[in-house]
Amino acid sequence: MSNEEKKVLLSIQNLDVVFGRGKKAFKAVDNVSFDIYKGETLSLVGESGSGKTTIGRAIMRINPCSAGAIYYDGKKISGKISKQEDREVIRKIQMIFQDPAASLNERATIEYIISEGLYNFHLYKDEKDRISKIEKIVEDVGLLPEHLTRYPHEFSGGQRQRVGMARSIVMEPEFIVADEPISALDVSIRAQVLNLLKKFQVEKGLTYLFIAHDLSIVRFISDRIVVIYKGRVMEIAEAEELFAYPLHPYTKSLISAIPVPDPIIEKQKKLFVYDPAKFHDYSKEQPQLVDIGNGHMVFGNSEEIAKYKQIRFGEGA
Repeated sequence: MSNEEKKVLLSIQNLDVVFGRGKKAFKAVDNVSFDIYKGETLSLVGESGSGKTTIGRAIMRINPCSAGAIYYDGKKISGKISKQEDREVIRKIQMIFQDPAASLNERATIEYIISEGLYNFHLYKDEKDRISKIEKIVEDVGLLPEHLTRYPHEFSGGQRQRVGMARSIVMEPEFIVADEPISALDVSIRAQVLNLLKKFQVEKGLTYLFIAHDLSIVRFISDRIVVIYKGRVMEIAEAEELFAYPLHPYTKSLISAIPVPDPIIEKQKKLFVYDPAKFHDYSKEQPQLVDIGNGHMVFGNSEEIAKYKQIRFGEGA
């Protein structure tokens, strides 16, 4: 990437998100930091409950940050900001949700659902302009103009997700948080939705934070991948680098869980299970997220980091 492309669009710095108070307090996100460059797809991967969606919702200003900060285009967007800045964030940053059934208003027509953001921000010159914008986006996501008068319950999951995408993209955002947008869909539909996301990225210069629990999906759409476990970042690397050199044992366990198309190999495959107590001894020294080179960051203490460097750049490097 040239320096122009390497512009940091969104920066998360030492983010904590805590739910509850006192003894019942639960830290869902623990000291997370990473940058997202303009025009890239950064995937956030981890098992259910690892804090991925919480980070996405913190960016959207749905979950308040307990510590740390989130910057968008150099401006702080977490914590207290003016009403004007809040509106700007809502327009520039959109979200595509995991469950297309729950995120659409069942009582509204598809036309109204897609128009809602346009109404709220008055992003059209006149009625004719609004209708032409809606018809164009509906066509772009692969639906038909006659679908506009229908209601969400009349559509399949894949079609509803297309409505969800149209609703976000009609706002002409710069950044989209895609929260597991294909996990509720049939396998055959998933590829179509991913291709659409890719198409919009190229045509509109979009930047994505793609949240997923399945590493096999993100391999093909991500520029970089952030692996998260129990609210902490374990590893960050470019997609191909991560698959070629998975260093942290948790990343290895996620890769080992990817199904193999061959049933015989799949049966014989040994699953690699991650148990922190077996792999780490942090009694003497606390681990940190360290850049070991080649843009590859791993979480570990100095002994582990030395071992990871040896694996990545050691013999035959």
